[in-house]
Amino acid sequence: MFPRFSPGVRLKNQSTSKKEMYNLDEDLEACLETTNQEEQLDAPIATQVEGAELPETGEEKINWGRFALDIIETLALAVILFLAINAMSARVRVDGFSMRPTLEDGEFVLVSKMSYLFGEVQRGDIIVFHFPMNPEEELIKRVIGLPGDSVSVHNGVVSVNGQVLNELYISSAPAYSGDWQVLDGQLFVLGDNRNNSNDSKDWGLLPFDQIVGKAVLIYWPPPFWDVLEHPQLITWAQSPYAAVNNSSRSVNSFMQ
Repeated sequence: MFPRFSPGVRLKNQSTSKKEMYNLDEDLEACLETTNQEEQLDAPIATQVEGAELPETGEEKINWGRFALDIIETLALAVILFLAINAMSARVRVDGFSMRPTLEDGEFVLVSKMSYLFGEVQRGDIIVFHFPMNPEEELIKRVIGLPGDSVSVHNGVVSVNGQVLNELYISSAPAYSGDWQVLDGQLFVLGDNRNNSNDSKDWGLLPFDQIVGKAVLIYWPPPFWDVLEHPQLITWAQSPYAAVNNSSRSVNSFMQ
């Protein structure tokens, strides 16, 4: 009733199973050897990749050094330019109304310190100078008389060497009178607001060595930006029909 099995067949099946197991072991060993070989091959590659990072790190250090050097060079150039600009020019702020209407209180003016190194002071120039009575204070006025000139103010009219100046830039005619002789190495200066200005009529002549520079333009505030004009005063007196720019602006200020 029970099925009968042949012992030979049974042994044969067992033998085949062991063989297959041996084959699996061999395949596993082969796989392990292959894996070990691949790991050995990959190890030098990884080492090479890691070694390749070193030059990049070195280059980063060089770039940082170059960046720092560029900053230092830029700062040095900025300092040099700042010193050069300050050696050639000055910035002044108008404080008061002694040069009105040419200048208004609070305006900022650029002054050239180089103008009189290569040229001479002219009548009509607007200059910044150290106040002779207080050298720490600086003012701006208009040059009226040069060395050797005779300046006189009578009946509301200013004359230089007997020639009446046609001063269209003043706020009103002077209400004072007087006569002055300008000595060598000195100037006679007046504010455009003749009756409200502390100038040569009050404290005397201005020595040349007290001049800071020539006012060239108003740069602040922007709506009042203007190039300062320096008319030839004697020419105006000789040619009353000469064109005059009534919008010319000059300055009366202290140094900032």
